[in-house]
Amino acid sequence: MTDATQTEAQPVNRLEHYPVPLFGMVMGMAGLTLAMHAGETVFGMGSQISTGLYLFTFALFGLIAAGYAAKAAIHPGAVVAEWKHPVRLSFFPAISISLLLLATATMPRSEGLAEGMWLLGMVLQFVLTIAVISNWIGSRSFQHGMLNPAWFIPAVGNVIVPIAGVPLGYVEISWYFMSVGLIFWLVLLTLVINRLIFHDPLPGRLQPTLVILIAPPAVAFVSWLQLTGGVDAFARILINGAYLFTVIVLVQLPRILRLDFALSFWALSFPFAAATIASFRFAAETGSEAHRLIGGVLLIALFVVITGLLWQTIRAAMAGRICVPE
Repeated sequence: MTDATQTEAQPVNRLEHYPVPLFGMVMGMAGLTLAMHAGETVFGMGSQISTGLYLFTFALFGLIAAGYAAKAAIHPGAVVAEWKHPVRLSFFPAISISLLLLATATMPRSEGLAEGMWLLGMVLQFVLTIAVISNWIGSRSFQHGMLNPAWFIPAVGNVIVPIAGVPLGYVEISWYFMSVGLIFWLVLLTLVINRLIFHDPLPGRLQPTLVILIAPPAVAFVSWLQLTGGVDAFARILINGAYLFTVIVLVQLPRILRLDFALSFWALSFPFAAATIASFRFAAETGSEAHRLIGGVLLIALFVVITGLLWQTIRAAMAGRICVPE
């Protein structure tokens, strides 16, 4: 095969290996958008930065979704292979989560558009949750080594639903998704902790997914406020649980950052954004200066993390290390 032929074939090969975990980038950028908006509100700033981030995230989602739609149309077998993959299976709900997060970010700008996006994301989340769980408990045999914190992603998507669902008037539907998310968070938390303690360490590429431990209680805290209208005892349990996992992750972070970059590093972004938003919401509800300070520190750290992730992703793409067989 000549060099020219290889060059012509390369785009087709890269499209075939276009990975569904790319939607984790949208989750991270949407989380940063919402965290920045919460920070702007708490600190009395203008909304120019969050608006710019929102437009960038919207465009990013469109670009990544178009790429994956092209893969599904041209290489449907590759999509089926990802669905059958024990790790990548859990990333499919990142598509519906991205829609739900964008719907939440759209709420202050266009309620009609936000409702349409939320309805689409909610239905897709319902379908994907049932499909993924059915896959877990069906005829396939999963080994302990296949279990990792990315399995939280389907559960996290459910507890995101009430954040925009309650203001849009879908209260009972929001309670359903909150219930499902909390139940599966507790089940998966038990399984994941068992796997981390009693079995082999996570492979290098999956080490960054440890950060996902932060997301379920942090997002659930925000949704709980939407559903109940204020900070109560359970809300305090949720936010302090998120802080516990944040501290645990920070202890592990130096070791994780020494690993070679992979798309799984985007798992660092959304959980920190969720903890930031939860801190700002707690500060707004209770007037706690300590939580406002925590939120500010986390927001700065989040900007640093996502800037680094964007830079590393661009470098990896230019070096041809993305959209390749693993």
